[in-house]
Amino acid sequence: MLIIPAIDLRNGKCVRLLQGKADAETVFSDDPVAMALKWESKGAKFLHLVDLDGAFTGEQKNLDVIKRIADAVKIPIEMGGGIRDQKAVENVFQAGVDRAILGTSALKNPDFTKDMCDLYGEKIAVGIDAKDGKVAIKGWTEVERKTAVHFAVEMMKAGVKTIIYTDISRDGMLTGPNIEATKNLAIAIPGVNIIASGGMSSLNDVRKLKEIEPYGVTGVIIGKALYTGDIQLEEAISETFE
Repeated sequence: MLIIPAIDLRNGKCVRLLQGKADAETVFSDDPVAMALKWESKGAKFLHLVDLDGAFTGEQKNLDVIKRIADAVKIPIEMGGGIRDQKAVENVFQAGVDRAILGTSALKNPDFTKDMCDLYGEKIAVGIDAKDGKVAIKGWTEVERKTAVHFAVEMMKAGVKTIIYTDISRDGMLTGPNIEATKNLAIAIPGVNIIASGGMSSLNDVRKLKEIEPYGVTGVIIGKALYTGDIQLEEAISETFE
């Protein structure tokens, strides 16, 4: 199971938001490139980047920073936030990103997702952000009626091979991930890799997610807990190999 550090970008800085709220921001670094290099040096094999400005506005705002990160590290990176059309997908890949994460665009236009999967295969992932089991979009500012499981099945049929699943109520709260919901989602879409996100607070959370790896949970994204020191990256990585 991959341990994937998160780097959330806003106004060119590395930040974290509580439950995705724009007015609940903590700046952890003015130098996201240095942060990416730090996680790589500590053993990360993959990085998760989010353009928060893009997520809120639908326009990519941090591509220059993302390109500098891609140029600086030797490990692959995935990125989401504001990828709403094919041009945006192309821009992300041109910046050096290895996997583009669709969110709002995937929900609003499943045919677009299928087209991108047909073009780019496993370089396309979909982020499913859920609140009380329902899908949230546009930087988590809107909650849809569609359930996360229903949406995940649609995405599987569209050809998506990787889904990043986030429980918004847990994100940035250090309260632990939603293990049951993550497991249920994985069971509903066999053959699709699930990357769990939101609420990671301790090594025990890593152990719990490791237990549901056989269902298809192949990775976990850790954000705030790495920045606060509640989880040490090297220890989390070693847990997944025991």
